[in-house]
Order: sequence, then structure tokens, then C-alpha cells
Amino acid sequence: MENGYPDFLEHLRYMIATATPGMLINAVIDLSHWNQDIDFRLTKEDGILGIIHKATQGLKYVDGEYAKRRKVAEEEEILWGAYHFGVGENGKDQANHFLETVGDHSQVLLALDIEENQSGKNITPKQAEDFVNRVYVVTGRLPLIYGNAHFLKDFATPTLTECPLWLAKWGGEPTLPIGWRNWTLWQYTDGKSGEKPNSVEGIGPCDRNKFNGTLEELKDFWIS
Repeated sequence: MENGYPDFLEHLRYMIATATPGMLINAVIDLSHWNQDIDFRLTKEDGILGIIHKATQGLKYVDGEYAKRRKVAEEEEILWGAYHFGVGENGKDQANHFLETVGDHSQVLLALDIEENQSGKNITPKQAEDFVNRVYVVTGRLPLIYGNAHFLKDFATPTLTECPLWLAKWGGEPTLPIGWRNWTLWQYTDGKSGEKPNSVEGIGPCDRNKFNGTLEELKDFWIS
């Protein structure tokens, strides 16, 4: 193996042994159908513990790779997450579409992607709140909120800032948006911009994320 570890378990033992309180865990990626030619076995061997994959967008769209990739990832015992790309439509209905597509969510990290919609209307703060509230009613959990500090400045509502933050900031140190006191995940590269490493075995260049905590905290957070 190119990473120098004979197997994933040894790699994981090494990461646990060298972990210290407050460290950042660089072991989460996010994907969509745009990422092709994927081998999750190699991805796991490269030290990736969790994958957040696009599931839905708007009221009807479903990422065609979501379901089959979830099955493969779970077979490889990789933590699985799902995100919804929010648009300017009814927030509760978007949440229902998302949750119906995700299905069994008990072991799935859930997230709402809030960014500019280049193909239509942007999601509004009220629509985002309605999405979050519906997810909470159905699952008992608050979804992650994904976005950059500039775009999220208009989303600093009491409801949304209670959600854990998945911050997009490629290059430099993470910059918190107004209203959030800390970040949980930091997307530090899109596979091109930002610091390295910016690729993963079995996938190539992709979005990579750091978790603000230890390995055990990451695993606990994922299903809490």
C-alpha cells in the first residue's frame, strides 16, 4: 500500500495512539455523483473513516449514486452521511424528500448544504429553519449546516445556529460565520484549492474535511 500501513486496522491503531485532546481528525470526505471511478476499499485503507454523500436537492432530485454507494460503504464499515442541497422551495417538503431518500437514518450523519444555487432560487433562512425543524421532529437530531462564512451571515437565526457547523473554507484558517461559536467539520479543500492532502486513494482529488475533536468524539458525534 502506498500509505505505508499494512492494513487499515494498523492505521487506525496508529491514529488512536497518536491522538491528543483537541486535535483535528482528517478522516472525512464528501462526495456526489460528480466523483467517479470510486473504490471504497482503497479509500478505507487510506485512513478515511467517514463519507458524507449528496442524497437530494430541492423537492425531487435524487443523486443517482447515493443508494449504491451507501451499500458499498457500509459493507466496508465506513461511517456514512447524507446531505441535502437546499433550494428556494418549501423547507418542510425538502426535508421530507431528503428523509424519504435516506431511509434508515439511525447510523447516518445528516446535513443541509446552504450555498448559492446556480440553477435557481437560493434557500432562504425561513426555508432552512423549516427543513431543520422537520428533520428534528422526525429523527430527534439536528442536521449539520454546511456553508461558508460569507453566505451563512444571513442565516444566523437561533434555530440554525443551534445546529453543528460544517464550515467551507479553502485555504488559511477557518473563519466562523456570524452566530456560530465553533465548527464541527471544516472542509479545507475541494480537491484543488486549499491545503494538502487534497486527494484520497480510490477516489482521487475530492472534498476533504477535518473534524474538530478526537477519533472517539468523531464516532460518537456521527450517530448522536
